[in-house]
Amino acid sequence: MSTEEKSAAPRSLAEALRARDDVSLAALLRSRPDLITPVPTDLTQLATRAGTRASVVRALERLDRFTLQTAEALAVAADPATYGELLGLMAGDDGDPAVAGALPRAVALLREQALVWGGDDRLRLVRTARELLAPSPQHPSPTGLGPTVREAAAGMSPGRVQEILTTVGLPSTHDSVTALAALGDLFTDRERMADLLAELPAGSLEVLDRLVWGPPYGQVTHDPAPHLRRLLDHGLLLPTAPGTVVLPREAALHLRAGRAHRAVEPVPPPVEAAAAHRPQVVDATAAGQALAALATVEELLKDWHEGGPAVLRAGGLSVRDLKRTAVALDVPEPVAAFWTELAYAAGLLASDGEADERYAATPAYDEWRELPAAERWARLAEAWLTATRTPGLVGGRDAKDRTLSALGPNLDRSAAPEVRHRVLALLAGLPEGSAPAGESVLARLRWERPLRGPRRDGRDGQEDDLRTRLARWTLSEAELLGVTGRGALAAPGRALIGAPEPPRAADAPEDSDGPGAKLPVHHHRTPAALPSPSPAERAAATERAARLLAPLLPEPLDHVLLQADLTAVAPGPLERPLADVLGVLADVESRGGATVYRFTPGSVRRALDAGRTAADLHAFLARHSRTPVPQPLTYLIDDVARRHGQLRVGATSAYVRCDDDATLDEILADKRAAGLGLRRLAPTVLAAQTGPAALLEGLRAMGFAPAAESAGGDVLIARADAHRTPPRAAPEPVPDGPPVPDDTLLAAAIRAVRAGDLASTAPRKPGPATGGGTPAADGELPRTGAAETLATVQAAVLTGEALWIGYVNAEGAASQRVIAPIRVEGGFVTAYDHTADEVRTYPLHRITGVAELADDAT
Repeated sequence: MSTEEKSAAPRSLAEALRARDDVSLAALLRSRPDLITPVPTDLTQLATRAGTRASVVRALERLDRFTLQTAEALAVAADPATYGELLGLMAGDDGDPAVAGALPRAVALLREQALVWGGDDRLRLVRTARELLAPSPQHPSPTGLGPTVREAAAGMSPGRVQEILTTVGLPSTHDSVTALAALGDLFTDRERMADLLAELPAGSLEVLDRLVWGPPYGQVTHDPAPHLRRLLDHGLLLPTAPGTVVLPREAALHLRAGRAHRAVEPVPPPVEAAAAHRPQVVDATAAGQALAALATVEELLKDWHEGGPAVLRAGGLSVRDLKRTAVALDVPEPVAAFWTELAYAAGLLASDGEADERYAATPAYDEWRELPAAERWARLAEAWLTATRTPGLVGGRDAKDRTLSALGPNLDRSAAPEVRHRVLALLAGLPEGSAPAGESVLARLRWERPLRGPRRDGRDGQEDDLRTRLARWTLSEAELLGVTGRGALAAPGRALIGAPEPPRAADAPEDSDGPGAKLPVHHHRTPAALPSPSPAERAAATERAARLLAPLLPEPLDHVLLQADLTAVAPGPLERPLADVLGVLADVESRGGATVYRFTPGSVRRALDAGRTAADLHAFLARHSRTPVPQPLTYLIDDVARRHGQLRVGATSAYVRCDDDATLDEILADKRAAGLGLRRLAPTVLAAQTGPAALLEGLRAMGFAPAAESAGGDVLIARADAHRTPPRAAPEPVPDGPPVPDDTLLAAAIRAVRAGDLASTAPRKPGPATGGGTPAADGELPRTGAAETLATVQAAVLTGEALWIGYVNAEGAASQRVIAPIRVEGGFVTAYDHTADEVRTYPLHRITGVAELADDAT
């Protein structure tokens, strides 16, 4: 490299960033948004922040497997390393065309994210990244390589080092530094190293084979066996601590044929299709699941209309209440937890905030129920896609070994929205109608975000990785919700993530699965990560998903089929008014393609309690039934209505009154009434020691049909949907780090950083304030007296020159600025501020000092 090229090469990461254009800086800040929070004052501060441990760890964890392997190889290479040396570590001595083709992209990505800087002849890994990835006894390298010869033998005696040189046939040296360098050169010389290994016995070679791919450390006794002694004498095993030896990195690389990794993965694993279905079948199946999802959420909240389960003191549902909910919905407990959390994430469910706090539907639920079915589903699907609450964690344990409960705290996982979106994007990359093999999706996700190490218990942590579990939950939850059908992404689900509509083949394959079917394979396409959509884009995607789902849903029906066994069959979804009334008048017996309702004395009494009369119920059934009203149902309604309200319950604590004193005699004679504490006050009135609610329940359990009455003697109408929480907002997702900045913020931030960099790096003329030196040390504000500051600024107004000033604002924050003074008056200077790229006015008393810029300053 020529002298001019050397001088042009960046000497630090800050200089490398300074040489970038605005597009490159924007790419850096977009990929690492933590660097812009807050906006750095200049490029030196940006480089410093990019090298902090927290920021580097976050950046490394977001690299794909091959790019991370490239960084790991640079961590065990020389510093700096050439591109050729890096390629050798990645592809090995024999070379690998796939690695050679993928490596430029990986290096470019590391450069873009400021983890690597320098040209191809001097590649440097950021120091913090090298410390994290380089091997050490406490933190083994992911490559399985150990320390270099120089590092491993740092504590050896000079005499022992010279003995090793003599044993391997090298001339002795005057110092250990040159001796270790000579030994390292021997291990990196392929021919001489091959000759050295050829002289070793089989037992020694077997030891090297066990250490070559890591871990490189082993244990030896005070008197090692001959085959181990041979390795120690040749420097192929170097002692690092009493009883511990290590295989030097140079020797291991020779044994590995120059490769830093045992298996390099330059391309992502394909997402394979396990089954292929006609797209129409997928969409129809997903639409059926969507209808079932809406019915389940409504059933859940209907069950909690009058106040749901109590809120635990620590928050959330108790295990017993979750089991009751699962029984009511006829689903397993994990699925019940999913529906409960989904209603909560959508803002349809919350705690009421009362002293005896309970869960109930929110006012937003009533608004949601009035929407068309497709829009209701789209609201649920959007809430699921963006929520950070993770129902799959329910029943597990937190860091303090406490059980995680549904609707409770500590269920937020910031990675959940990204994983859900990515899983659906991978499904969108398959041919339409194709259901993926689950393991291939997980393998792809592991390649895109590889694990950073084994679990604490030492076992392989892949299966317990949070992202893997999130992906599994995503596949099952998407099927429950109707985002997918038969495992394949449906058209509304595709629209939900903003994926383009794929062209449909003219001859769609019939439904097929199993080993004999010809299934498409998603090869090495790596869709770019979609940026976080704006609220307007998200609303447009949700609207499009609802629009695509609407034609797939059946039209609501205005009728049912009444049967002689006191049941009604709804052959499809019912119109809202019909469903509401029928839900009060009858109990749901089964759901599915058709919903079966059963009429019971209790359900009819419930309708009468809600203010309906027998005539109303007869007219309602006759109007909405396509079959004649069965006689048993007519008798049931008339019989319950005849006895309904015959008894009246009020509050003394409570009382019972009835015009038929024989009925009261019957109640008093019944042994089941003993717990109610009844006594006769008058021939038609009984007083009770229990409250009205308990008295109503007790009498109904005895087979009577009492009605509650007000203080004025009027029958109280118990209306459904009575209990609602105060207005509640849906829970906000927990962000996964700082948000990705938009283009406007990026442009402003880059302009501010460059202006601040100009202020901090512009050459200054020497001044008397520092005795002929620079006005201040780098990074410090200039210091001049008030008179000198005023004189310098006034002179700059006349000459039009730019000045470098130190300025402290009203909050006490200090900054450096480059200004071009326009006028000075009234104790203020008006100037064009190159740092802010606008004209500003500054009080002179807040300027700490001023210095003229050198003639060659830009």
